[in-house]
Amino acid sequence: MEQRLNAMQQGPELFKKLGEFSQLAKKGPIEAGLLYLIELRASQLNGCAFCADMHIKQAKIHGEGELRLHHVAIWRESPLFGARERAALAWTEVLTQLSPQGVPDADYAAAREQFSEQELVVLTHNVMGINAWNRLNVAFRTIPGSLDKAFGLDKAQFA
Repeated sequence: MEQRLNAMQQGPELFKKLGEFSQLAKKGPIEAGLLYLIELRASQLNGCAFCADMHIKQAKIHGEGELRLHHVAIWRESPLFGARERAALAWTEVLTQLSPQGVPDADYAAAREQFSEQELVVLTHNVMGINAWNRLNVAFRTIPGSLDKAFGLDKAQFA
């Protein structure tokens, strides 16, 4: 597939503001490693190859294990994730694939067991951000790996 257009070039101010939003959300109390997992999971659900590729590389650069990265797609069956990670992945899924009925009380309660009110708000903003990036990159077919050098992702050293 060929990239349709370069959203960064065609809407630089919007691109910059979305980037600022994402960076601000990442400065919250949620640990970076967990954010990479939720970004990867949302990207998988949304079929965003560019973002999935990016977040796998970011996670690896920051010390995430390759097997855990493979298991994000099967996190419910995998023994490799703790309760907090499971709650974050479930919250990511329910917000990424909103049902007509909204977020069920049981899903909210499960997230609140693991996250403070502030953490849950920050986690939600991070899920919102990755979903926005996914939609932008899916719409314009951004090519996976095309910005690796610019973002320092060539350090991930995948074969």
